Amino acid sequence: MSRSARAATALVLFAFLGGCGVAPTAGGGPPIAADPVVLETVQGSPREDVASALDRIDDPALPAPLVDPARVVSGGPPPDGIPPIDAPRFERASAVDWLTDDEPVLAPAVGETGRAYPVRILIWHEIVNDTIDGRPVAITYCPLCNSALGFDRHLGDRVLTFGTSGSLYLSDLVMYDRQTESLFSQLEGRAIAGALAGAVLDRVPVQTVTWAQWRAANPDGWVLSRDTGVDRDYGRNPYTGYDDPDSAPFLFDGDLDPRLPPKERVLAMGGDADPVAVPLAALTAAGVAEIEVAGRPVVVWAVDGLRSALDTGQIAEGRQVGATGAFDPVLDGRPLSFTRDGDTFVDTPTGSTWNVLGEAVDGPLAGARLQPADHVDTFWFAWAAFHPDTRLAP
Repeated sequence: MSRSARAATALVLFAFLGGCGVAPTAGGGPPIAADPVVLETVQGSPREDVASALDRIDDPALPAPLVDPARVVSGGPPPDGIPPIDAPRFERASAVDWLTDDEPVLAPAVGETGRAYPVRILIWHEIVNDTIDGRPVAITYCPLCNSALGFDRHLGDRVLTFGTSGSLYLSDLVMYDRQTESLFSQLEGRAIAGALAGAVLDRVPVQTVTWAQWRAANPDGWVLSRDTGVDRDYGRNPYTGYDDPDSAPFLFDGDLDPRLPPKERVLAMGGDADPVAVPLAALTAAGVAEIEVAGRPVVVWAVDGLRSALDTGQIAEGRQVGATGAFDPVLDGRPLSFTRDGDTFVDTPTGSTWNVLGEAVDGPLAGARLQPADHVDTFWFAWAAFHPDTRLAP
């Protein structure tokens, strides 16, 4: 794509998103629950007196960028033009009547009381700077890569807060931290430029599941409120038709791996050590697969029913794709094997029933939880671009 075509496409996307830098307006969105609350907050560290990669990625006062600066391109909006959520408010699950059963929510595996982050909100904000049980975390979603990832906001002695840079690298969200204004690649969780270049964030496991699945497991849980401080048409998909498997990724200048269509959905894990991708369609058909990642067993599973957020104009009407999970199948030293039974899973040794979140809900092991294995549901082009040596499994 020519430079002029790229610029035109970026401007079209910015207009399509409704100019995400505009201030909130009254009366444009649905009514908000009367009592959404801020649950807890850990303040970010102060801004540091260092040069900003956000202002100039190749500033000579900074370490050399870890990627070619020419490949970090504007996606259209300015920094924080897609506004992150810095003071998230929450509602009790029992009070939420504005989500449909099959639409996607992000479920981080952290905290005693579950929290759900509806994709209908994250698709407009991409980053939530939150605190869960005293742990500062960032819950992130890149619509262009269909990648939901959680990160611990601790980095050494710093507590980082993140914004959207307005730039993309290999079509992936480039975040920046407000403490040093270094640039981070979302799929890598790595600072690719700035004072923190080379630093890697610790991951917080996140699953994408249906609202009904999460609500059944967390009837007393908390749900990110639409009371975000900005006015957006939550529930509308501004990327209609984007997840057509054969369509071209936006502003992607990498090599497409021909083993799968560019936007084939995959469950991916293993990072740089042992990158593995499992095609979602095959996993959803099979129900369960046992794979080895970096020498350790992992069970991955999927159930149908989750709505795609990137298909039709309304997220609640998107076509159905699979909700996935990835777990260590060894519980208290005992290896378990699983089969799918409808929307649940049954372990062979005890006959206990497990939900998609890895929790035993019936049988001898009721109340037990499997340890999540860090994974991401994403598009094939994105995973393969960052991990060209990935293997397909099973």
